[in-house]
Formats: sequence, C-alpha cells, structure tokens
Amino acid sequence: MSSQEINNELHPIEASLPTLSKLGTTAPTDVDATSVASTWLSSFSKFAETGDVEGVTNLLVASDFSSSLLGPFNDNTTASSSVSLYWKDILALTWDLRTFEGTATIKAFLVDRLADAQIQNVKLSDDIKPQLQQPHPDLAWIQLLFTFETKIGSATGIARLVPLKIGDRVEWKGQSIFTHLDSLKGFPEKIGALRNPEPNHGRWEEARRKEVAFGGADPTVLIIGGGQSGLEVAARLKALDVPTLVIEKNERIGDNWRERYEALCLHDPVWYGQFPYLPFPSTWPVFAPSKKLANWLEFYVEALELNVWTSSTVTKATRDEETKLWNVVVRQSNGQDRVFKVKHVVFALGFKGGEGYVPSIPGMESFAGQILHSSQHKRATDHAGKKVVVIGSCTSAHDLCVDYVDHGVDVTMFQRSSTYIISAAKGVRMLLEGLYSENSPPIDIADKLNMSFPNKLIAGLTHRGMKAIWEHVDKDIIEGLHKIGFRTNKGYKDSGLLLTVWQKAGGYYLDVGGSQYLIDGKIKLKNDSQIAGFTERGLKFDNGSELAADVVVFCTGLTDAHYGIRRICGDGVADKCKPLWGMDEEGEINGCWKDLGVPGLWYIMGNLALCRFYSKTIALQIKAMEEGLFSTRYGGGSV
Repeated sequence: MSSQEINNELHPIEASLPTLSKLGTTAPTDVDATSVASTWLSSFSKFAETGDVEGVTNLLVASDFSSSLLGPFNDNTTASSSVSLYWKDILALTWDLRTFEGTATIKAFLVDRLADAQIQNVKLSDDIKPQLQQPHPDLAWIQLLFTFETKIGSATGIARLVPLKIGDRVEWKGQSIFTHLDSLKGFPEKIGALRNPEPNHGRWEEARRKEVAFGGADPTVLIIGGGQSGLEVAARLKALDVPTLVIEKNERIGDNWRERYEALCLHDPVWYGQFPYLPFPSTWPVFAPSKKLANWLEFYVEALELNVWTSSTVTKATRDEETKLWNVVVRQSNGQDRVFKVKHVVFALGFKGGEGYVPSIPGMESFAGQILHSSQHKRATDHAGKKVVVIGSCTSAHDLCVDYVDHGVDVTMFQRSSTYIISAAKGVRMLLEGLYSENSPPIDIADKLNMSFPNKLIAGLTHRGMKAIWEHVDKDIIEGLHKIGFRTNKGYKDSGLLLTVWQKAGGYYLDVGGSQYLIDGKIKLKNDSQIAGFTERGLKFDNGSELAADVVVFCTGLTDAHYGIRRICGDGVADKCKPLWGMDEEGEINGCWKDLGVPGLWYIMGNLALCRFYSKTIALQIKAMEEGLFSTRYGGGSV
C-alpha cells in the first residue's frame, strides 16, 4: 500500500502525523542522518544563540495545524491537510510543562522566551547518534539529540526532522522539538564524582539520627506520603541538598504495597519501573510481586539516607500569608504533635489520594453479606466457601478474580462498561521495545526520548501501534473475549493504552492471564444489564435478573485527587487548586509536577516511570526557587 493510500485512510486521531504524502515526498533512502542533523543543528545553534526567532522558525515546517484531545473526533482537528508542528518544553524555556502547536503559537512563545534564555553551546549529543527512523511506511524522520546551556542551567534537546518537498528539492525541517532542563548552574546533583568523599569513622549513625529528627531546624520541604512518589522526590531533593522530611502514616515504608491484596503484582516490566540513582539488580524479575517492591522501598530509604517518619500523620497544613511558610501539624507515633514551618508541601498520596470510591447503590443497607472496596481486600481465602461478586473489569478486578479462582472461590465479574485490554507480556512490551527493554538506552536517555513526544503526536502513533497489536499480537485474546460477550474498546480516542492512562487513570487491564480465565469460564461474567440495587442475598439488575452473593467487592477506582488536599489544607485551599490528572488543551497532564495554583503546594502521582522522571521536575523547580534562579512561568502561575 502506498503512502498516499495510507494517508487517505487516516483515522481522525492520526491527523497529527506528518505523513509523507502531506510532506509531498516519498520514503527517503541512502540518507546520511548525521550529516543532515549536523547541518540543521548548526543553523539552529546560530539562530538560537542570537535570539533570531525568524531564523529558528524557518528551520521548522510551516504549520497552521491545530488539534484537541478533549473533544469528539469531528471537532478535534482543523486544517488536517497541513503538517503538524510541535515544541514541547519542560522547564528549560518556560519554567513549566508546555506543548506548543503550530507556527504562530511557537513563534509567539519564542518571541517571549528565546532571547531571554541566552542559549549557548549547542552540540550534538554523544549519547545517541542521529538516526533515520521509519515507524510506519508513510512516516519517516531523522531523530537527533543535542545539549545546550541557558542562563540557568544545562539542558537536552531532541528534534525530529521530516523531509519536506520544496520545489524540486527536499529539505529537512523540524516537526517536533523538545527542550528539557537537566540541571541548574552552580547547583549540580551530588552524585557520581560529586558524592561525599570524606571517610566517616564512628560518627555516621549519630549524624543520621540527628538529621532524621530535625531537632535544630525545620525542613525546607515536607512530603506527605512515603510510597514511591514521595520517596523519589525526597531522593531528588537530597541530591540537590534541599532539607526534606517524608511523613508516612504506615508503620513501615512499603506498607502501602505490602498491605494490599496478596495477589498484587506489578504489570509494568522491570525496565520501565526503575528508581532514580539505584536501579534494580539484574536478577530482578520482569514483573515484581508487590511485597518484593515493598521491601525494595524500605531498602531504598536506608541506602539513600532519606529522612522519613513512619507511623506519623499530617493532620493540618495552613499557609501564613505574611511569612509565606506552611505551618504543618504532624502527629507522631507517640501521639504528640509537632508543628513544622516549611516552604513547600508535596502531596504524594498515590493515584487520586489512594481513597477507594464505592458508588451508592439502592439497598446496600439491606444486604446481609459483606461489602468492601478492593483497597480493603486482603486475600481470597478470607472468603472461602462463599459466592463473591466483583464489580469492575479493570486491573484490580482481574487480579482479585484470578486469585479467587486459584483458591477455589466461586467468583463472578460484573462488567459495568467496556474495558481496554492489552497483553503485558507481548503488547506492552511491543510498545516499550527500544526504550525500555534489556538492551535499551540508559534510563535517563530513554525517559527523555519517551517524554519528547507530545501527547497529540503520541495519539496518532499509538493508534497505529494499537491496530497492529489488536489485529496480530493480541488477536486471539480479543476474539476470545468477544465470543463470551466481554466488551472491549480501543482506548481513549481509539489510541490505545497511553492516552487512556493520561486521561482516565483507569478503564484498562494489562493482561497477565486474567483474560484467559474469563475465556475458559473459570471467572464467570455478568454484563447484560446494569445494577438496579442490592437485595438481602445479592444483586438485582435492570433486566429483572438476580445474582446471589455473600461478598461484593467494588473495584471501582479511587476518589477525587483533591480529597487529601481538602482533608489536610481545607476547602479554601483545595478549591484554589487546579484539576489533577487528565489532559489539558495542550495534551499536558493537569496539575501534577508543576504549579498547582497555590504557592508552595505540589502534587506528584503516577506509575513508577512517571514518578522517576517527574520527581526531578519538581525537585529542580523547588531548588531553583530556593536559590533565586526561578523567574516566571510562561503564561503565569502561582509561583
């Protein structure tokens, strides 16, 4: 099939793709990628270092393309015959997380920021050589990594150049540009050659005790939550020499994983879920059991000397508008309160605050059995000999149902709505291959390459990848599920996994075997009608059918992420905060890792990979503020 035929069949979500037919050319052959990249970067360097906006924009494709990931398909693009153009920046030029689309928007951004950034020393990176990549028959670009400096720090850039037909010649123009702040001038991370070189004879233990106690001074940053997100922010801040204390309500670090249901196992592979500064050993399993990860978190705290108080809770946090400090009340394990005055409070409470959501259903009070949320469930054997109904059809629902079957418990899954299914062993690995695999680049390089793609561009690329997975890799599983009446979908905007996670933080299952249990009838399925209410002995449905149950487990997700902020900081602060999670008009995640709408208040959540990457984003912003390097966010903000 020719590139023109493929372009004529484009799904609306693929309109962002710079197809060869839009560019007026064919797949390039015999191209010296390094020569093309060097020539382009030489011109970019000259224009960027002199603040020449016209010069820089002339190196990019001209584009009036615009799109949205938020509206229906028939409203999500304009000028679809135009080539898309993106510039994504993380802190380097905007002190924010932004994605600009189209020539006019990018030019306006550069007019405001390019000269002031004082870009210099633009060089091709030694980490990965420029490459001609062709992810699909009608797509081709040269990818190059480069480094540069600004007045505030060192940065990485990634550009993807596409072949554009101009008259009778082909020119390589930038179609996707990424700029990322790596470090701050004068304040590098104290790692590697900058680690502590001094011997310590007999003084380390007492020094650590004093450091953790914060007896003589308050920390600069207080983190609420000692799961992976809180610990990784703490690790990043420690490397930047910012005094930080983590408050964890559980008795032991890792209990947030250790105390969940016994069958819990990571569905993200080991290469994707590494930690900052301390990678998993080469013997680590591809999919780690939750209790193994729990122990790793405890080890991580000890190895990196993070300051953590366990069995402690933050009961209240208020901001003093005169001092600009947060007064944070911490109830310690001994029952006594201590009030800290800190500049920054980081909420690290897990996805949506970690509070389970149970919908209100008529008749609940009359049910004679047990009702619980998946976050309260421990083990299948607790319900031996009983009939169990699991409400939900995503990750935790499948995990629990499989565990029930394996322990001889009668279980029925009630599917409320369709679910996106992708196999973890084949489908997810196919999506991550090349960046997160056994022979992938170093994790910091892989992360930048991954994050360099704007979500609007990812939407089109993953739609293509999703089709291949559905039609080939996961074909048998999907067809088998359809035969038993299990309802599936193709993800948010028909674009597969990633955008479904970014927009909904749910609605999917990374299949590690549960789908086959359904297909084989080991897990019973009910999805022919919605729940009308509870009866004394089970559930009744809108179509008049009933389902007997002794135990009903709700796998229905989590509450609003603002819940934790509202509980600790009050309604006034929570109401000022921006939305948390889901994508904004630029395709960026709302609220997390950046300005939350209230000075000194931060929120981090996400899987292991997101927390690894964006923990540094938060830490760099805080360090820059503390050292007087932070100026203003492009477009404004609370700090």
